[in-house]
Amino acid sequence: MSTIKGIIFDYGGTIDTNGIHWGEVIAEQYRRAGIVIERELYRSAYVHGERSLAKSPIIMQEDTFLTLLRKKIAIQFDYLKKVTSCECFTIQKANEIAEGCYRRVKETLENSRAIVNQLAKQFPMVLVTNFYGNMPVVLNEFELTNYFKSVVESSVVGIRKPDPALFAMGVEALGLPANEIIVVGDSYLKDIYPASTLGCKTVWLKNICWADEPIEEGHSPTAIINDIAQLPAIIEKINSIEP
Repeated sequence: MSTIKGIIFDYGGTIDTNGIHWGEVIAEQYRRAGIVIERELYRSAYVHGERSLAKSPIIMQEDTFLTLLRKKIAIQFDYLKKVTSCECFTIQKANEIAEGCYRRVKETLENSRAIVNQLAKQFPMVLVTNFYGNMPVVLNEFELTNYFKSVVESSVVGIRKPDPALFAMGVEALGLPANEIIVVGDSYLKDIYPASTLGCKTVWLKNICWADEPIEEGHSPTAIINDIAQLPAIIEKINSIEP
């Protein structure tokens, strides 16, 4: 077994929410805003929003994360207004939900940023993420810019997870053999499985998931954690195992 010499991080759902799927983060803010809808209807609105953002240049390169959230919730609300008769899907409620999500991320990042900072002192790190073209702005917004040697962003390179090619770009950016790199992500299907097919070690940050993600035979994560604060100890443990 080779020791870990570099780290590839996922961003959304990993660093910013500590392993809580973004669908669940937003659903919580719906409830806090007093909007109660059926689970499947909400899921349909969420999926519609994500597909819309992936297909069209709705998010601009200069958009902050709060702007991104406002656009994301507005798309969900437009969908829900078309399929329901509820008058609750107002601009005011959409902004309330977006701002609630933003506060939640800022609070989470107070802890996860400290872990990223700790690991950056020990390992070169790269970010590999499905995002909207404004990742540099978001990283700067949350004081994360200086921790990553490179950022591989799906909308910039034209490849999306779960395509392993996105992680291959991250491996190339680190300049290390794949078996000396550990990939940290919140999704088995989008992070852990594709990275493992390249020979990377993997840590599944499994907190509150969106759906069941069964593990494929031969592609089990190297470790599973439920809090990013556990990551340094896990990496130390893996590196302490004799080859």
